[in-house]
Amino acid sequence: MTVTLEQLGRFLHEQFPQGAAFGSLQDLGDGWAEMGLDVEDSHLRPGGTVSGPVMMGLADVALYAALLSRIGLVPLAVTTSLTINFLHKPAANTPLRAQATMLKVGRSLGMGEVFIHSRGVEAPVAHATITYSIPPGAVDR
Repeated sequence: MTVTLEQLGRFLHEQFPQGAAFGSLQDLGDGWAEMGLDVEDSHLRPGGTVSGPVMMGLADVALYAALLSRIGLVPLAVTTSLTINFLHKPAANTPLRAQATMLKVGRSLGMGEVFIHSRGVEAPVAHATITYSIPPGAVDR
């Protein structure tokens, strides 16, 4: 099923408005999504780096968008596991970009990965792998 950037943006705004706190959808394709987050002081932890929960939220919403690009607008697809590795210190008060890609989408589970980049840092600052539970009947295969 094909979902456009505009359709998914409306869906997220209506069904998951709290997701906007973790960034904005920038681009979307078949099984992939990109999100951006303008880092503010409220996103920082002591020591002047972006907090882990902020990056986890960004990764989770980005891969949720990538999953929905494949299965359609399914509100009850939920995270079942999320593993994140923090690789480098993100630059404080500079935007983050999450690049999410689905690795596998089955009838009941979808699994993918997310790389998070911080402007001015060449290497990824975090890498996450996430699995979602897909409601019965949502995927016809």
